[in-house]
Amino acid sequence: MSEQILQRYEVQKQLGKKAGRKTVLAQDIQTGQMVIIKLLSFSSDFVWEDLKLFEREAETLKSLAHPAIPSYIDYFEVEEGNRSCALVQTYIEGQSLEQYMQNRRLFTEDELHDIAEQLLQILIYLHEQHPPVIHRDIKPSNIILVENLKNEIGKIYLVDFGSVQTLASKAGKTVTVVGTYGYMPPEQFGGYATRHFDIFSNWNAPN
Repeated sequence: MSEQILQRYEVQKQLGKKAGRKTVLAQDIQTGQMVIIKLLSFSSDFVWEDLKLFEREAETLKSLAHPAIPSYIDYFEVEEGNRSCALVQTYIEGQSLEQYMQNRRLFTEDELHDIAEQLLQILIYLHEQHPPVIHRDIKPSNIILVENLKNEIGKIYLVDFGSVQTLASKAGKTVTVVGTYGYMPPEQFGGYATRHFDIFSNWNAPN
């Protein structure tokens, strides 16, 4: 895996994998910058709805410019082996809140307040876009914390816009129910998004 070259990106290691999808850490050969590449494979279990969501994620990231959201870098097709689409974005060098939870990291009340406040500022930015952008998958694994050397909690980043939807959807269009069971509010099963979904998902976490 580490010797694979995708256009000008040299793959360093695989970060995640599930049916038809793979996420890798790579280095831009031209700039030396570390990047994240999400790959969607046109394999035997491929469904067109996956491509629709993948392209929507790329278009959404391209339209956003926020210091706490990964930046869009590139989008291209990979012809080697199973044909794939590749989305390249900036790498956030930190750990997810899920990883901190697995390591039994205990946050103070002040730290949790800081995390919530930073996350809400990101959501305000997304919801004030035209049309508003709804993340639809707020959960600990999609919240990255980059700690600092001071007493503050550090900086929070919101990642993985693979479930994103805008409020531009019109009645009568086919929509996709996406999100994570246990975190998504019941109303989200209807497929369409509202600003409230991103807020409610913060309070629906499993115990």
